[in-house]
Order: sequence, then structure tokens, then C-alpha cells
Amino acid sequence: MSAVTEPEESFAPPATFGHPALFYGGAGEYLAGTVPFVREGLAAGEPVAVAVPGENLALLREALEDAADAVLLLDMREAGRNPGRIIPGVLRAFADAQPPGRRVRIIGEPIWAGRTPTEYPACAQHEALINAAFEGRAATVLCPYDIRGLDDRALTDALATHPTVIRSGTEEPSDAYDPEGVVARYNRPLPPVPDALDIAFDADSLPHARHTATAEAARLGLGGSRLDDLALVTAELTTNSVVHGGGSGRVRLWARDGHVICEVRDRGHLTDPLAGRRPAPRDQRGGRGLLMVNLVTDLVRLHTDEQGTTVRCWFALS
Repeated sequence: MSAVTEPEESFAPPATFGHPALFYGGAGEYLAGTVPFVREGLAAGEPVAVAVPGENLALLREALEDAADAVLLLDMREAGRNPGRIIPGVLRAFADAQPPGRRVRIIGEPIWAGRTPTEYPACAQHEALINAAFEGRAATVLCPYDIRGLDDRALTDALATHPTVIRSGTEEPSDAYDPEGVVARYNRPLPPVPDALDIAFDADSLPHARHTATAEAARLGLGGSRLDDLALVTAELTTNSVVHGGGSGRVRLWARDGHVICEVRDRGHLTDPLAGRRPAPRDQRGGRGLLMVNLVTDLVRLHTDEQGTTVRCWFALS
């Protein structure tokens, strides 16, 4: 592989948290924007993690040569299949494992051309919420965006979710920065599904609702550990509905596009946008329900307002 030309600008990290978007077009720009970031971090003694799609992971591993052994390398197609899992299960998991106060560098690429329209709103909200999840932390999270493969919406949203943007080696402030606006914009009612099994539940009927939902998922083809995951998710969400969501709710099950989908609705209102995305301290008792849901599902979409909350979860059949 030919040598990578490094840009003149330094990636010297700010005093606290940095979250630049890297706009790149092609492998050369990708490596010119990421390799110096990794090497400067390693030279400064900072722990470095890279979580990007597999094809870009291979590019970086080859370009970094022996230095790749000092970097945590993760395929984002696996580690971040559910965008709601990335903050607690990838970014904060890595940062929180380091000594207190130690600066970390992370490359995270959660949005790629293969993301589906169903997945994308959760991706955009994830990028917006990184800023709150790392506020005041000694970390830099660099997020690459493929300007050739992504549509205008993804690139426009990137300017709203990142305080700075890097183009051709130059980092500049984003005049469109508005992460709270992105979170609100994608907090949309989820599309209705007319042909789902629909089960009402309250405190007295929780066991029946859970058993019926699990049996329906098995009938739709879900099995093994994935069926166990769905049963656990259903139990957590329905319990949350009874305890925090008005005492009752509805659970619905159906199959679409190679997935079994489970949805729980209630009359509760989630006011914390980081609910389910914040790692739970080891000594915390309870409060892990939505976090667990994000960690074990293939996709979570959520809508909440003063009338109620809907949590929709996808489980791949294959």
C-alpha cells in the first residue's frame, strides 16, 4: 500500500471532550484523516479504540501496521448493529475501563451506506447523544462520514450532531450544530402495523402476556438464545410499563424482513434522552431495564411524548 500523506493540521485533543465529524471521499482521504489521529494518540500514551465497518477496519489495520496491535479494533457492523448499544457497549465501555481522568481516543463510524431507513433515525439520535454522554470527559470521538456513499440527509445531520467538521485536513466549527434538535426531530411516532398479535397487560396479567408473546415469537421462527433474549426484553419492558408507565400497557409481536419484532406501549413518558444508553454503575440497584434491552437486541426504535411511550425491538431470525 502506498504511503499515506498526513494533513498539516494536528489532531491535538482539546482539554475535555471533542467530537469532530470527518468527511471523506475514498480510501485515501479516509486513511489521511484517521491514521494520524490514531498514531498521535498512541504517541501521547492515550488508549485508542477503532469501531468502524469491516472494510474500513481492514484498511486501517493494514495502514497502521504493527501499531494496530496497540489499538482495540471492532467491526461496527457487529458491535454497533443496534445504534442504541454503541454508547454503553462500545464508546463508554472503552472509556470507562481506563484509569480515571485518562484521555482516550476513539474512531466511531456508526453510519454507513448499508444502513436501512428503519435504522437511520436511531443512528442520528445516537450521534447527537454522544455529546451529552461524554460531556466533561477527557476523550475525543472522531466520526467518519463517506461523502460519496451517504445521502444529503446523513451529511446534513452530521453537521448538526458534531460541533466541528473536518474536510480535507482542516477542522472548522459547524454552524449547524444542534444535537438536541436532532434528537427531537427523530422522536417520531413509529409506523403502524395492522397484522400483529396484540396483548393487553397489567400487573395481574404479566405472566400471561410474557408467555403468550414468547410463544408467538417461537411460532414466527425465533429460537435458541434469540428467543431467550426476546423473553428477557419482554419481561423488562412490560415490568417497566407496570411500575413506571401507568400500570398497564400492550405488547405486540409480528415478523417482517427476516426479523421478529416486539413492541411494548404504555402511558409513561421518558424525559431522559440517555435512558438505556448510560452504563450502569456496578453498585446501582435496578434501573438497567432499557440498557439491557439495547445490549441484546438488533435494533431499538423508541417514541415518547406526554401521551405515552413505544419501544420497538428487532430480533434477526437468522
